[in-house]
This record gives sequence, C-alpha cells and structure tokens, in this order.
Amino acid sequence: MTPREKDFHAVTNRKEQILDAAASLFANNGYYKTTTGMVAAEVGVTQPYVFHFFKTKEGLYLAVLERAQKRLMHAFSTVEAPPEFLHHQMGNAFNELMATHRDETLLCMQSYTTPEPNVREIVKQRFAEVHQVIAERFDRAGIPNPSQQASTFIACGMVITMSEILQLPVLADLGQLGLTEK
Repeated sequence: MTPREKDFHAVTNRKEQILDAAASLFANNGYYKTTTGMVAAEVGVTQPYVFHFFKTKEGLYLAVLERAQKRLMHAFSTVEAPPEFLHHQMGNAFNELMATHRDETLLCMQSYTTPEPNVREIVKQRFAEVHQVIAERFDRAGIPNPSQQASTFIACGMVITMSEILQLPVLADLGQLGLTEK
C-alpha cells in the first residue's frame, strides 16, 4: 500500500469513527443534547476536525441517518425467503441490524421525532423509500395487501425500537401476534 493509500484509509477510518461515535451519542442523548464537541472528544479528535468532514451538526446527523438507512435498505433488499417466510426473514434481518448496529438502527427508527424541518423532510423521504422497498418485496412475493403489510412490518420495527429504548422486552414479544417465529 502506498503512503497516499494509507493516508486515504486512515482518513476514511477516522470518518467512520466519527460516524460511529455520533450514532451512539445521538441515539443515547438525542439530537439537541449531543454536540459536535462531544463527538470529537469521543473519537479523540478536535471539533474542527469533525467539521472538516461534516460542515454542521445537522450534516453529521444526516450522514449517520443516511448510512443507517442504506444498511436497512440493503438488509431488506437482499433477504431471500419463500413468500410464507419473507416477513420472518426480513424481521430477522432487522433484528440482526439491531444486534450489529444497535445505536445506528435505533437512531434511524426514532429520527422522525427530530423536529428540525430539513431533518424531518429527509426522514419522511427515507421512511417512504423503506416502505416502498418492503411493499415491493411483499408484492413480488405475492403477499396480499403489500402496502398494508409493509406498514405493519414497519410498525413492528417501531415497537421493537421502543422496547429496546425503554428496556421493556415484553413490548417486543411480537410472537404472540404471529408476527415473528417462535
């Protein structure tokens, strides 16, 4: 690896570290209580270094959401399962994201509560995209009422998110509703 390639990878790695730290802080403290100074301190860099990559706190927040939404879309788009198990396998994909990228996934699922107009509009678009991908997957699988089923699927994700945030596992017992495998 050339020195230039090493520098590129170091910068890329540092940017990912900033995104990871921001995801954790935003998920645990919220948009308003998280500062770029807190993110910088978590990573061990200066605040101007954070601003080198992300011009504003809102830009950093949106970058974290964008990365989370891409992971979510990829997970839902790549699930392979027969129609009768598609809901379950997509639910398993969501649960896997919760296990591997908890803060990022929680932030994505609760981002609609951030009242900043630009954030709210982007989150609205992203949720519409996720709904569309899920509905299209269900439609291709021949699942009746794919749009309604996609809404129900997203609602289950919201309940799982609430359960995780409140540390109230009984909320996420979706098996009793026949929405997950037992």
